[in-house]
Amino acid sequence: MISRIDLRGRTPSRRELLAELPRAEVDVEHAAAQVAPVLADVRERGAAALRDLAERFDGVRPEHLRVPAAEIAAAVDVLDPAVRDALVEAISRVRRVHAAQRPTERTVQVAPGATVRQRWLPVRRVGLYVPGGLAVYPSSVVMNVVAAQEAGVASLAVASPPQKDHDGRPDPVVLATCALLGVDEVYAVGGAQAVAMLAYGAAGQTAADGATLCEPVDVITGPGNVYVAAAKRLVRGVVGIDSEAGPTEIAVLADATADPDHVAADLVSQAEHDPLAAAVLVTTSPELADAVDVAVAERAARTANAARVQVALAGPQSAVVLVDDLDAGLAVVNAYGAEHLEIQTADAAAVADRVTSAGAVFVGAFSPVSLGDYLAGSNHVLPTGGCAHFSSGLGVHSFVRAVQVVEYDRAALAEVADRIVALADAEGLPAHGEAVRARA
Repeated sequence: MISRIDLRGRTPSRRELLAELPRAEVDVEHAAAQVAPVLADVRERGAAALRDLAERFDGVRPEHLRVPAAEIAAAVDVLDPAVRDALVEAISRVRRVHAAQRPTERTVQVAPGATVRQRWLPVRRVGLYVPGGLAVYPSSVVMNVVAAQEAGVASLAVASPPQKDHDGRPDPVVLATCALLGVDEVYAVGGAQAVAMLAYGAAGQTAADGATLCEPVDVITGPGNVYVAAAKRLVRGVVGIDSEAGPTEIAVLADATADPDHVAADLVSQAEHDPLAAAVLVTTSPELADAVDVAVAERAARTANAARVQVALAGPQSAVVLVDDLDAGLAVVNAYGAEHLEIQTADAAAVADRVTSAGAVFVGAFSPVSLGDYLAGSNHVLPTGGCAHFSSGLGVHSFVRAVQVVEYDRAALAEVADRIVALADAEGLPAHGEAVRARA
């Protein structure tokens, strides 16, 4: 079912690895051309456009684009107690981890009378997108909202697609999760149009929605399909974004000590997200690869989302990669830069310390990616498509800005005045020097 790439006996360069390793083909530029008119329509017509687009893309015309607060609160009352318990525990664990991410304000005394203080300020308002297509993601509500709350963001808006089965409201478990987190500004708006609403704001067209449906935000975060990614690309610069999230990925680095059924279960678990989901096993053991093939076929045939899983595992984005040793395996996974990377080897902790590119690393036989999706305490909004080489997963840092506060007294400025003038003259900006001379 999964194709094989045999790198044994070879030492490919990084360029060669990047060319040979599997990756989902997602054409964000093509999607952007289709999305641009949607963004323009929402920017021009506000709530009227959002209703029309919901009818066109979601097959339902919401009565209220902003979900009434009473309906959000009431969703908790009908929530399955086991799901509520799991969500409460997830919120608690994610909150503990993210509280520890708050950056510390520091003041540096550069010289007597000369200080530079670095403040960390939360953004004013954020928009959090929660998908609702092939699956529903209350866990993404937890990940996005908790990180923003722990950063100190004062204003949060959540957008999630209207559902035909729920009279044009977002999924009730999503609404209940918002209620558990104290979020009462939720919109039944999905896809690229949600990104446009959050970026540009939208005026309401009915008394129920009010004169202003949604005020613009400063940062938009959250996963979504290629059209959401394209919309985020187009509004970047108007607002900040976390990343252009693509299809989910799992890579597993394993040796002969790994349990093939554990590996197979984890590959299948991520493949059920999307037909474009990527599942990659990198191993030093041909015997393990063979056993995983058998276990994957068995699990893929009987899982609830079998059709989706089989397409993902058979696609060009998934593969088993054979390598000579763990050094070669590390070179492969570091070049790949997976969203999720599992280490299932002897001395997995030491191997994990040598990983340089991954959204999140899951160490050992009892740290599956599913743990991170829900209850590890880490954030599951992670860079995909190799973006782990240069970007991080969602966290408190996604919602704060560093502001440097500079304070020099007269003597401290006088001490460096001549050097400032010398540099200003060298750059052909004499007025810069004159601004200092006027004081010194």
